[in-house]
This record gives sequence, C-alpha cells and structure tokens, in this order.
Amino acid sequence: MGIFSRTRDIIAANVTDLLDKAEDPAKMVRMIIMEMEETLVEVRASAARTIADQKEMRRHIAKLEKLQESWTEKAELALSKDREDLAKAALLEKQKAADMCEQLEAEISVLDEALKTSEEDIAKLQTKLREARARQNSIVTRLESANNRARMREMYNGSRTHDAFSRFEMLERRVDMAEGRAEAAGLGAMPKSLEEEIAELRSSEKVDAELEALKKRLAKKG
Repeated sequence: MGIFSRTRDIIAANVTDLLDKAEDPAKMVRMIIMEMEETLVEVRASAARTIADQKEMRRHIAKLEKLQESWTEKAELALSKDREDLAKAALLEKQKAADMCEQLEAEISVLDEALKTSEEDIAKLQTKLREARARQNSIVTRLESANNRARMREMYNGSRTHDAFSRFEMLERRVDMAEGRAEAAGLGAMPKSLEEEIAELRSSEKVDAELEALKKRLAKKG
C-alpha cells in the first residue's frame, strides 16, 4: 500500500513531518521518493495522452472544415441547377459538420485545462521530489557521520587500541632498561691518566701518517 493516494496527497504532503514521525527515516524517504517518481511518470504519461488526443481532434476538425467547403460547393451547384431541395440537404450536411467542429473545439478547450493542470502538477511534483531527495542526502550524510563516530569510539575504546598502547608501553620500558644498563656500565669508571691520553694521541698520529702514505702510493699508481 502506498504512502499517498496519489498526486493531490503528494503535493499537500509535508515531507519533514512524515520523516520526523517515521521509525526508520532512511527507509521512509526511499519509499516517498519511489512513489513520487512513479506518480510523476503517470502524470507525464497522462499529459502525453491528452496532447495526442488534441492532435487527433484538430486533424478531425481540419477534415470537417474541408467537408463543409465541399457541401457548400454542392449546395451552390444544386442551386445553379434549380434544385433547391438538394441545396438545402447539402447545407444541412454542412451544418452537421460545423456542429461537430464546435463540439470538438469545446473538447479541445477542456483538454487544454486538463493539460494546464497536469503541467502545474508536474512542476509541484518535481519540487516535492527535489525536497525529498535533499532530505535523503541529509539523512544519509548524518547516518554516515553517526556510524563513523561510532566506529571511531569503538576503535578508541576497543581491545585492539588497548593492546596497541600496551605494546607501546612495553617497548618504551625496554628502551628505558637498555638506556639504564648503558648508564650503569659507566658508573664507577676511572678517568684516563695523562700517560694514557698521550699514548692515544701518538697512536692516532701513526694511523694518520700511515693513511697519508697510503693515499700517496695510490696517487702514484693512478
């Protein structure tokens, strides 16, 4: 069963009120949009049939107008031959065709009003449809935002996050222990004597001299 009985109900409907009262706004707005789209298709199809009927009536009117001209010519011919009875009969047929034309013109006027109403209904339905689609986009955006917030809270408060922080704390503790051992290894160490420092300088000078000699030999070979 549809939400609306049809065009008039849709045009008069307050989409916001319908969604505010709905238990599932997302489902409700989808149903509203679907019914609006179906109704819009039906109204357009009805307008198309009305236009087609008008075209057919106008073709019939054109034929009746030619028929009137034909009966007029026949009436003139009959009078020229002194056949007033035939002329009168021809004019009677012409009048029938004229009456039919008037009737068709009246029907076309009625269809014009119906077409005008259909055009107004289509414009109003399109406005309502745009409103419903805008509300649908808003609802979808809000639902996605709410779901994302829920996932973020779950992620932050979940066991995986706690496990990750526990692992970080464990690694920090290992680093603290390594740094502590390094600092402890240096505790109580005796400072170098003057002789030891001079010996290190001499050793460094020998290494530097040997390095320079090696560079020169390589340069000569090159």
